[in-house]
Amino acid sequence: MLEGVLSGRPAFGPVARFGTDRCRVKVAAELPSEPVLATELTAVIDDACRSACLDPDSRAEAAFLLALHANPQAARDPAAGSVNGSSAADVAERSGLRQPARVYVTACVAASTAIADAAAMISSGRAGTVVVAAGFLVDADTFGVFDAGRALARDGQVRPFSAGRQGLLLGDGAAAVVLENAAVARRRGAQVLARLAGWGRAGDAYDVCQPHPDGTGLARAITAALSRARADVTDIGYVNANGTGTAFADASEAAALHRALGGYASQVPVSSTKSVHGHALEASALVELVVTVLALRAGLLPVNAGFLAPAPECELNLVLGTAREASPRYGLSLNAAFGGASTALLVAAA
Repeated sequence: MLEGVLSGRPAFGPVARFGTDRCRVKVAAELPSEPVLATELTAVIDDACRSACLDPDSRAEAAFLLALHANPQAARDPAAGSVNGSSAADVAERSGLRQPARVYVTACVAASTAIADAAAMISSGRAGTVVVAAGFLVDADTFGVFDAGRALARDGQVRPFSAGRQGLLLGDGAAAVVLENAAVARRRGAQVLARLAGWGRAGDAYDVCQPHPDGTGLARAITAALSRARADVTDIGYVNANGTGTAFADASEAAALHRALGGYASQVPVSSTKSVHGHALEASALVELVVTVLALRAGLLPVNAGFLAPAPECELNLVLGTAREASPRYGLSLNAAFGGASTALLVAAA
């Protein structure tokens, strides 16, 4: 995953999974062949659990939080039942995890909300080990909705914070992580990859689709994450921005960074990895958190791809051209969703 992101080469190509004859835009970032979401989720969960040295008994005792995109077919066909519930149960059973799973469908902050909840469960003693997973596969209905709403980039590229940006592009995504107390993990012999130092959530309730122009909601989430970590703004060495490539959202996010970080906002390196792997909706926040952790461990900051020229409303220190060498103390992963919901996750490489 990291090699592809660091290369700065976008993964977008012609949609092969369904017809796009009636669509304005005809590209997305798709996994090869015909992936099945439950299978993809089971694979990443198994990989995460094995990496964390979780045996079958430990898996069965772990809490399970799943961020999942709703299946439009379920809404059209009541006989299909609750696709979120049945999919979660299926994935939990396949993965040997505790049931019932808690399912998150809160759009683009679903996975980051699950991460924050998992951290709160662990820090309060309500859970010892939490497995968090998230998945989205580009489907015809969702693609059609975004295309009809003219949210997709007609030029086939995502250009976060750039002049000439035209919108977002969708992409498949599946990821899983194991959260627990570091001492517990080490006693079991597991390698600790990162530390979740702080998290923040906020909402501005400004508009159904658009964030507040001054970025007030996201700024509050950033401030909350820093406060929880007892960290200073200058401790942040990289920001993996929400950066959808849409004109309004990118400007609002830049305003949020300046509001929360002050003058340091023009110095901290920023990029949006959606410019390479696309927007995976409910799975985006977890995919981007994993990318942020891997980047911190590698000492390389991902490229903000697709950049054409500076945009005066987005004055940020963007990582352009090639991956940038750095050893930041903290990385900040940001996400925002419809309805003004915003999240900030502050992580450090272990």
